[in-house]
Amino acid sequence: MATISTISPLTLAELVERLGGVPLDRIRCRPALGTATVQDVIDIQAREERLCELIDGVLVEKVMGLPESRIGTWIGTIINRFVMTHDLGAVTGADGTMQLYPDRVRIPDVAFTSWERMPDEEFPSTAVPLLSPDLAVEVLSEGNTPRELELKRQDYFESGTRLVWQIDPRRKTVTVYRSLTDSQIFREQDQLGGGEVLPGFSIKVSELFPPQRRRQP
Repeated sequence: MATISTISPLTLAELVERLGGVPLDRIRCRPALGTATVQDVIDIQAREERLCELIDGVLVEKVMGLPESRIGTWIGTIINRFVMTHDLGAVTGADGTMQLYPDRVRIPDVAFTSWERMPDEEFPSTAVPLLSPDLAVEVLSEGNTPRELELKRQDYFESGTRLVWQIDPRRKTVTVYRSLTDSQIFREQDQLGGGEVLPGFSIKVSELFPPQRRRQP
């Protein structure tokens, strides 16, 4: 498959289309388009405290607002409690950068990775490990585009991810993807299970969303 770095020349419109229609202000032009590396992802995070995904040599800034961050943290805490209880692996959050395969770095909002996926069943110490999660959770943000999310799911499944949850904060739904073509929408009153990825895990969808107001005593 041709990549951005091997197609020349690309118009700006073609580049944006290949990246899933993301807004221009999220596409970084330095390093030069098509030349960015995993090390650039690491350097920018250290220097600017900004998170970037790497797509065929192009850096695209990750978008996430405060409400989405809170939901991601809430969900990560719920999953982590279950994972720790059963010693299943590791849960990472919205800055958990993973190199799914060469020239592709993605940052799920929440991810679960089983011990079996890690070399020697040990959590990696590198900043951007070559690692694909068992479960990737994406919380929809205003700046996301449908095509961008579709491309992310494609990357996840091609790298070996077994389950993707797409969280819609506005509709209070979870779309569960078991493959690129197998999906199911779960609504607030539905019970969501972990399937073969998190066997025994079950929660009501409404409980995946934190309260908006303080609970009265």
